[in-house]
Amino acid sequence: MAIGNLFKTQLKVVNIGLASFKESLDQSKVPAVQVDWRPPVKVDEEVLAAVEAAAADIDKANEKAVKLILSGKPSLVGLGRALDVVPGMKKNLILHAGPPISWERMCGPMRGGVIGALLYEGMAKTPEEAEKLASSGGIEYSPCHEHQAVGPMAGIISPSMPVFIVKNEGHGNFSYATMNEGLGKVLRYGAYGEEITARLKWMETVLYPILKGALASLGRIDLKNLIAQALHMGDEAHNRNRAATSLLFRQLAPAIVRTCPDAERAAKVLEFIHGNDHFFLNLSMAASKATLDAAQDVPLSSIAVVMARNGTDFAIRLAGTGGEWFIGPAPVPDALYFPGYSKDDANPDIGDSAITETNGLGGFSIAASPAIVQFVGGSAADALRYTRQMYEITAAENSVYQIPSLNFRGAPTGIDVRKVIEKGILPVIDTGVAHKKPGIGQVGAGILSAPAEPFVKALIGLSKKLAKGKPNRAKKTVAA
Repeated sequence: MAIGNLFKTQLKVVNIGLASFKESLDQSKVPAVQVDWRPPVKVDEEVLAAVEAAAADIDKANEKAVKLILSGKPSLVGLGRALDVVPGMKKNLILHAGPPISWERMCGPMRGGVIGALLYEGMAKTPEEAEKLASSGGIEYSPCHEHQAVGPMAGIISPSMPVFIVKNEGHGNFSYATMNEGLGKVLRYGAYGEEITARLKWMETVLYPILKGALASLGRIDLKNLIAQALHMGDEAHNRNRAATSLLFRQLAPAIVRTCPDAERAAKVLEFIHGNDHFFLNLSMAASKATLDAAQDVPLSSIAVVMARNGTDFAIRLAGTGGEWFIGPAPVPDALYFPGYSKDDANPDIGDSAITETNGLGGFSIAASPAIVQFVGGSAADALRYTRQMYEITAAENSVYQIPSLNFRGAPTGIDVRKVIEKGILPVIDTGVAHKKPGIGQVGAGILSAPAEPFVKALIGLSKKLAKGKPNRAKKTVAA
């Protein structure tokens, strides 16, 4: 086009970068297209070259990992005490969310959860005694993920706590998760005291045996099918579980009525589940954990099988790196905060619930849940955009978990760390935000991008496995 004609024609703008520039053009009614482009994440050229040279082997490994993930069949098959069923559980062990962490580095909500668990277990009579014991060396700490378990927010599991038992009927492995306490002042947000202990004891002595008896009469509950239905009903199975909880309630209620000899206790249990829209969250997490664990030892695979946060660190694990943790600092979410709270009140991102995103749910399937954007901020168009982005960094689509608003396209599944680095698109997580002080609870919710550092370290870790020519299955930690 001749320069003289430039201002005689209608301008058409392609905006690369800040979306706010396009918003200004939209307001001026100037035709514009937003290009969602990001520079690739910076990684050493030797690492990139090593990974590229092994692309065929990695692709083959990823095909195997994805096949294992997509063929998973998680079902709820029982309940039990953590000490009796969780692998490696012992009386002085407390499990927590995220990668390994010491008492000294724990955030406020996690410390509060540990104190609450010690009071619940009767190992301490006062918060002061519990804190002294927690820091004495007499209590051991370990990630839930290293014991086939998951926990929301602080993720605390102590020996006496009842847990759901989920079996991956496609591959025979199990996962475990506690029962959801509800909202407000609860242990997972670091609350402790008589009220919290009383609720946990009620869950142990009333809720647990009644649910266990009801499930025994049913035999099993197909969680994969239930989650698939919930996605069609407006859930994304992380921050919104209303449909899934309702579907679970419909299956459990008749069995509870038939198997519980005490009508009043049965009614209390039904009221508790009915009043807690997040009751299914822990099962969604356990289902995702059981699904992904089937692929946790596929040598050379670049597929992520864990994303987890402990309120201090954010970490991932790959199928092809033998249980190694790749760690970076946990970010503080940019979220929609409840009245009276701001980002200054927020704890860095926390919880094992990002296992749902790792499995293609949560933020990866947020297009299935347009109502959730009113809670986390944004619009229905944003929800569609987030999900579409995730197809760019995943290796497959789930034929069972489908998204109605995308013409029933399968959920983006199998985060490939190579694509994350190459395209500069980081996994999106639909997350709740905890107050940095223990016991205050949730102060907001939002959409969070995972930090780049763990993915860079994971690609480096994979390149080292390639250099050795064989996977090292010893567990290691790459520190932040």
